[in-house]
Amino acid sequence: MDICAHFQHTSMNHVYLLIGGNIGDRLANLENARICIAEKCGPIRRASSIYETEAWGFKAQPAFYNQALFIETELNPKDLLETLLNIEKSMGRTRWIPLGPRNIDIDIIYYDQTVIETPDLIIPHPRMTERNFVLAPLAEIAADFMHPTFHKTNAQLYKSCTDKAVVYKKTDK
Repeated sequence: MDICAHFQHTSMNHVYLLIGGNIGDRLANLENARICIAEKCGPIRRASSIYETEAWGFKAQPAFYNQALFIETELNPKDLLETLLNIEKSMGRTRWIPLGPRNIDIDIIYYDQTVIETPDLIIPHPRMTERNFVLAPLAEIAADFMHPTFHKTNAQLYKSCTDKAVVYKKTDK
């Protein structure tokens, strides 16, 4: 078999993820999540700076660190979600308070230009346009990426976001 022919038929999907957490060693948790994502999902092609922001929704908790990632994956959306949930679980993620404290959270923001609405998975992320902590890191690494239903770039979405939460750039990549 011609190995080049194999690669020509392999389809790589372009996916944007947001990783974050607000308990434990936040930087180490993000680093561990990046390692697991690269091993189990596909290579990370771009990573934003790490941003610190106050908690969204349930405010009585520590500030979050968040980072946007651009990965390439051969996984379909359902398998990607399952893999990401398994990564969270392997890192000790528990879901005991909705929007509550967590050591790691991994969300699929975009999966190519795909639009999916199922009970288990909605892509693009349904509340991304309301949250500066998603849009700031996303605009850093994909300012010109066009939202498939709003038909605005991430930079435009960030500029027009009405979220009042301040997002601080914590580290450069």
